Order: sequence, then C-alpha cells, then structure tokens
Amino acid sequence: MIDKNARVLLIYTGGTIGMVENLETGALEAFNFSHLKSNVPEMKRLNFNVDTYLFDPPIDSSEVSPQNWQDMATVVEDNYNDYDGFVILHGTDTMSYTASVLSLMFENLTKPVIFTGSQLPIGKLRTDGKENLITALEIAADKDKSGRPVVPELCIYMQNLLMRGNRTTKVNSENFSAFNSPNYPYLAEVGVDIRYHDKFILQPDYDKPVIFNFRLDHNVAILKLFPGIQESVVRSILSVPALRGVVLETYGSGNAPTDQWFIDALQEAIDQGIVIVNVTQCLYGNVEMHRYETGQHLEKLGVVSGHDITTEAALAKLMILQGNGKTPDQVRRLMSVSLRGELTER
Repeated sequence: MIDKNARVLLIYTGGTIGMVENLETGALEAFNFSHLKSNVPEMKRLNFNVDTYLFDPPIDSSEVSPQNWQDMATVVEDNYNDYDGFVILHGTDTMSYTASVLSLMFENLTKPVIFTGSQLPIGKLRTDGKENLITALEIAADKDKSGRPVVPELCIYMQNLLMRGNRTTKVNSENFSAFNSPNYPYLAEVGVDIRYHDKFILQPDYDKPVIFNFRLDHNVAILKLFPGIQESVVRSILSVPALRGVVLETYGSGNAPTDQWFIDALQEAIDQGIVIVNVTQCLYGNVEMHRYETGQHLEKLGVVSGHDITTEAALAKLMILQGNGKTPDQVRRLMSVSLRGELTER
C-alpha cells in the first residue's frame, strides 16, 4: 500500500539512466534534475513526495571508488530521519559491488534503499529507465498494514525483479534483464501488481537504531583460477604490498589445483595473515570444500568457505570487516556467517 504521505529521496549518482540525448549532436549528456518531470512525466502521477539529490559531477560506474561508496552512504545517513525510503540511481556495471558494500555499511536497516538504473538513457524513446525508476520509487514508499516499510533492506530493482542487493550480479550487458540473484529468491516480482515474497525479506529490530559504519580497507584482491595459471601470476597477486584479503574464484564446488607450488603460495599468504575466501566461478551453487580431495586441500590450509556468496559481496565483506579492525581470525570466522543475508550458512 503506497503511503500518500511518504517522502522518498531520489539520489542520482550517475550512470546510463541519468543521461539524455542531445537531439542536435546525438551525444549523451548528464541528466539535469531540474527537468526531471519533463523527461519522466509519469512522476507527476505519483501520489507521494519525491525530493532529489544530485552528485555533481556524476560518477561513471566504471570509475566508482570506495570514497564514492562512503559519500553515498553519508547521504543516506544525513537524510535518514527525514525520509521513508531512498532510491539510488547508479550505473549498472558496478551496481552489484556498490549495493553489496552499502548493505554491509548499514546495520539494522529499517527503511528501503533501492538501487536502480537502466540499459538505455532515460531520454531515449524505448528506454527501460522510466519503468525501473517509477517502480523503484513506489517500492520505496510502500508500507504494510502496520505502517512499516514492506522492504526494509537494501535492494536492486531492474526489469520487473526486486533482488537483495548483496545477492546480485550483472549477467547481461545488452538485455534489459541485466541482473540476477542466482542463489537467493527474488524479493518481489512486478507485473500488473507488485508481488512481494515476504518470507524472503529481511526484518530489522525496530526497537533498535540503524547503525552506519563507513570504514573500509580496500587492500583486497580477486584471484581467478584458470587451467594453466602460472606460479608467477599467483605469487604476484599474493605478494601485493599491504594485501589483507583475497577472493579466490575456484572451480565447481570450490576446487583448485593441487600443485605443490600453488599450495605453498596459499599457505605462505595465510601464514602472513592474509584471509583467503573461496567462492565458486559458477553462477549457481555453493562452495563445499569437503566434497572433493582438491577442495579438502584448501580447507586444511585455512582457506575460508564463502558458501554461496557472490564475488562482489565477498569482496565488499572483506573490505568492511578489515576496515573495522577485525583480526584475521575474526575475519575468517565472520566470512562464513550471514551478516545481512549475503550468504546461506551451511
């Protein structure tokens, strides 16, 4: 049920959705929020209040940085008490990274924070941006019968699907259905009506305040295995100065080579306090290192199982935990625990 008195803050950070085509030159230009309603006339029919906040200059999603994440989170924190929900417009290329990081920055979130974007600029006649924007705003304003938000968590809404932000990954660079949530059900599916799947939506403790924590340590890396990977490649990544965490993308259910040089390289890194988290390269499924002998080798070394976490969320989680001063042992333990619904504990 849309709350007619709801106030939603629309935050434009950048991305394709915020571009309009210059009819004279054909070039895409940054969206001018003073002309928002003229470009999206459907907004005039919304029966709740929408205010806007513009990042100036806009951020291309391929250029997004940890400082940008902290800035976005700060905007939400500064305005948290004044609005019922938030919609963040963001480029699609790194949206899952940003959504994963911010979801872990916000503890006990009690209001919707909905990310959305588009594959075509909002000024294009055939854009997917208008529907994504309008529906994301409606979800951010939606309340249940008790007057509480229907979706009090951080999500991504794209092409008729509402997904937990830290469970998403971008799967298509051309289709409007650009994102999927491989290992967690959709929170809502949108057609004629918005069909919420309530049992999958996180519920906060409304008797406790939301906690904002913006500290990040981005001394992390991703090491993706492939057949024929050289020792020099592995060791060059594991020897990066100040490195504290590695997301190791393995095969299948968490398998990796058993070459002695590979085992030695991982062991040396772990002995130096580097936390190595095992995630599968497969889109669906989870890491079960005990299943095969090759995975058991990693488990014995002290490599941490990421279960069914995405690479994006694993990287974000390492940044957050390390940024908050957790010891390597604490990070290893917490990487296997669900903090914001980012993984399924086994």
